[in-house]
Amino acid sequence: MNLITSRDNPLVKDLRRLSQDSTAYRKLGRVWLEGDHLCRAALARGVKPEHAVFAESLWATAPREWTQAAERNTVLPDALFAEISSLESPAKMGFVLAAPTSQEVQPTTPTVVLDRVQDAGNVGSILRSASAFGFKQVLAIKGSAALWSPKVLRAGMGAHFGLHLVEGLSADDLNALDMPWVATSSHQGPFLHTLLAEAKLPMPCAWLMGHEGQGVSAALAERATVHVRIAQPGGEESLNVASAAAICLHASATCHLG
Repeated sequence: MNLITSRDNPLVKDLRRLSQDSTAYRKLGRVWLEGDHLCRAALARGVKPEHAVFAESLWATAPREWTQAAERNTVLPDALFAEISSLESPAKMGFVLAAPTSQEVQPTTPTVVLDRVQDAGNVGSILRSASAFGFKQVLAIKGSAALWSPKVLRAGMGAHFGLHLVEGLSADDLNALDMPWVATSSHQGPFLHTLLAEAKLPMPCAWLMGHEGQGVSAALAERATVHVRIAQPGGEESLNVASAAAICLHASATCHLG
């Protein structure tokens, strides 16, 4: 165990950046997981943290699964841990992981494409739905929220560790996908419940989820095999993209079940 008390320690400075800057993980090559829920989710998926960090008040009673998870343990005074935290109530422990580096698109894995989805909460929620409904690959077009940012990690609640995530892609990078593309729309294509009743939703497929205000870009929509609308009997103009994703992915996953 290594005790650090200085605010100017290089590790403390890096942790502060990782917790407060949404894209710092790209520069530093590391990801910061704060809190027992995210850390347990990572361990459950076989993720090996590089470093475990504890607030001093927790260290003496921390479970062995946390204190033995990483090769290095560091303890910070509670006040210093609070300084690096991005939470209103600091969780008093966290893991440092190596940032994922894979940029390889898996051609036949059921996929969700994020087309400039910018809200971190929406992105994290979509990752949770993707994992729950068997869409094990999420591809983010440039302009989407940073997938491993602290806010997306919290909203994803551990879904990251069961998914193949690739970000910073261009539309041309999607050419590697060898499956039908399904585009969500507010005005084009048959209703989702009709395709579901007729078992006409393709699987595997790639669902295109678009920008909160602009929807799926025209360039991607033109290349989609299927366009789908979600019936809204209540009369709202449109659905939140994360809500739409949950509805679509559930329908797609259950369409061909007996």
